[in-house]
Amino acid sequence: KKMSPHILWGEDFSFLNLFNLSIGRFFLQFYRIINMYIHLTISMIHRNDNEHQKKRVAKNKKAIFATNYFIVAKGKQGISKIEKPTILITNDDGVTAPGIAALVEVAKQYGRVVVVAPETPQSGMGHAITIGDPLRLNSVNLFGPDVEAYQCSGTPVDCVKLAVDKILHKKPDYCFSGINHGSNASINVIYSGTMSAAMEAHIENIPAIGFSYMDYSFEADFSLAQQVANEAIHHIIHGIIPPHGLYNVNIPKIDPKKFKGLKVCRQAHAKYEESFLERIDPHGKKYYWLTGEFKNLDKSKDTDVYALANNYASIVPVQYDLTDYKLMDKIKL
Repeated sequence: KKMSPHILWGEDFSFLNLFNLSIGRFFLQFYRIINMYIHLTISMIHRNDNEHQKKRVAKNKKAIFATNYFIVAKGKQGISKIEKPTILITNDDGVTAPGIAALVEVAKQYGRVVVVAPETPQSGMGHAITIGDPLRLNSVNLFGPDVEAYQCSGTPVDCVKLAVDKILHKKPDYCFSGINHGSNASINVIYSGTMSAAMEAHIENIPAIGFSYMDYSFEADFSLAQQVANEAIHHIIHGIIPPHGLYNVNIPKIDPKKFKGLKVCRQAHAKYEESFLERIDPHGKKYYWLTGEFKNLDKSKDTDVYALANNYASIVPVQYDLTDYKLMDKIKL
């Protein structure tokens, strides 16, 4: 029996609908599976990113925690006791000098500060120690209730030795000396009581920095020097510079707007050409005043003298080992 085209078309149309419906359901299900897979993948990526971020944050927190606080004891139950680092502050200008007060204000941000400094100015004392007279320590209240402070009758080096043995009864975690009134760049480091105090600490394996500001005035503005001191202390505590070194930091007396930053340098080859002013006292006896002129014999651009002349603060790693290794290798006996 022949079927009308209308009926035939209708049957074909129904068959195609069923076929298309099956295909449509298949692709719809396939789309859902792919979509779900994509969402799961994205979720896993986000979750991994979050975990990595948490780990990075935790690691950073741990690093900051470890550098700002020393773990004293750690058992199965975790940290049982933590302490802020102990920072010894000293100088050679005397305990009442404005420079040491400026340094204390910076160092207080990083830990417990203890000050032991000479009771009178000791500039130019170098690494001198007192052996023929008794030493005396007196407590002073010059830096606020949170800072334990003492004045010492001896030299800057005496101050460090007494601090370790009789006040702290242990080595401090850091020793910062200064801020000195005047330069300790180049050859000045040999004569400096400021740097010798820091060097004495370094001999005891205490990380140390000596700070000097090129302004001799008692009314000096230490804001730039404090900025540099804060940067250098941050660097040594957080391991940006090797933490067990000894560093000589000098800050130029310039407009802070012209300051270019902290520059790692070597010590310039320079000297003083001294002369002595001769005078006569009321008893007719001669006496002398040391004077002189600083002569820079080093024209290189990698020195502390060059850095300071070009609006940088200089940081020079120094050591107490005075051996000339190059010359030693040339000596054949």
